[in-house]
Amino acid sequence: MKKITLIKMEGCPYCAAAFKAINELGHSTTELEIIDENFQPKLAEKFTDYYYVPSMYVDGKKIYEAHPGESYEECFANVKKVFEVAQ
Repeated sequence: MKKITLIKMEGCPYCAAAFKAINELGHSTTELEIIDENFQPKLAEKFTDYYYVPSMYVDGKKIYEAHPGESYEECFANVKKVFEVAQ
């Protein structure tokens, strides 16, 4: 599996939805590099092409970036796509 990086922020409802999707898909967060934008700014600043969180990358390429008003179904489909790309 290719490296997956997830950028998140504590308390973000869209990030919570992404983690719910990861769990429902049967993936483990141990398969991810998780970067909290607020607590790990030096790691997050390496990724300059996102505005919203969660954002997910496969081998450094952005595959998914949430957007305001995103439904859980959209989030689920995008998280699923990230893991498919990482295969």
